[in-house]
Amino acid sequence: MTIQMLSAFLLAFLFVTAFGKSYIPWLEKEKARQQIKENGPAWHAAKNGTPTMGGVMFILAEILVCLTVGFPGMLQGHFEHIFALLFSLVFGAIGLLDDWKKIKRMQNTGLSTRAKFLLQLAAALLFIFTMKQLGFLHNHLYLPWSGKVIPVPAWLFDIFAVFVTVGTVNAVNISDGVDGLAAGTSIPTFLFFVLITFAWGREYLQLGIFASGMVGGLMGFLVYNFNPAKVFMGDTGSLFLGGAIAAMAFAYDMPLILILLCVMFIIETLSDIIQVSYFKLSHGKRVFRMAPFHHHLEMGGWTGRKWKEKELFILFTGISLLCMVLSFLVVFDRF
Repeated sequence: MTIQMLSAFLLAFLFVTAFGKSYIPWLEKEKARQQIKENGPAWHAAKNGTPTMGGVMFILAEILVCLTVGFPGMLQGHFEHIFALLFSLVFGAIGLLDDWKKIKRMQNTGLSTRAKFLLQLAAALLFIFTMKQLGFLHNHLYLPWSGKVIPVPAWLFDIFAVFVTVGTVNAVNISDGVDGLAAGTSIPTFLFFVLITFAWGREYLQLGIFASGMVGGLMGFLVYNFNPAKVFMGDTGSLFLGGAIAAMAFAYDMPLILILLCVMFIIETLSDIIQVSYFKLSHGKRVFRMAPFHHHLEMGGWTGRKWKEKELFILFTGISLLCMVLSFLVVFDRF
């Protein structure tokens, strides 16, 4: 099992680092460039024109890993990693469409908020329905903090699953606003599933291969995405990541672990919701200097100290690593 997991990591890492050397120049040639929001931090203007849609790099790496390292398991009838991949790809495709529209219009707005939400909602419903039909999802919830499994009415479980899926996808998307931040925050999340695979055994090997491939692919991507970024993942990459995290949480039958495992993504999302809600209720007042939370820290937060992008990367990744350890300690002895 160790060999397969290590192979998935190395294959994804080496593929992304090698592919990026030709893919990024191709993006520049095709003028697939990011348009920076005008209402963002002023110093982000220097990033305008940076190639985007870099998420394709680790998406292709994950496809390669699933079809090669995961192939022996497929011959034995194990396709869990393929279902996780397909689900992630659906969200990645939504992100790709959004990025394509942005590039075509040469501005930072692609799909409308309504269109993006409806597409994500449809994808989540399709995933839940399909997984239930195939017997991969059941109407119960595992409570990590108590070790208990409680039955849930089918209609309530479906609503919960849709909420978690769409919420996770958008949380990762919101966090992709600083060089390396979304990738760095996601790596501990997928590393958690790698560790759980070792703890729970070969029954979860196919999913472990998927998770290990994501860790390798994202680390390879950081070679190009770490500050100063040579390429951005775009919505193509961030929506794929969100879909992959949600898919893995349900595949391991513990979606509630995301409350602890994805603390930084949750903080980012809540800061955005709080900012918008308070702005409307107070007729123009703000809780944060700018939302989401990483921009608040960039602009001085409540203390006046402006965090640099590399410092934000260390902060978010470090807290995510701590949450990964705590999450592992909570659930490692489930089976």
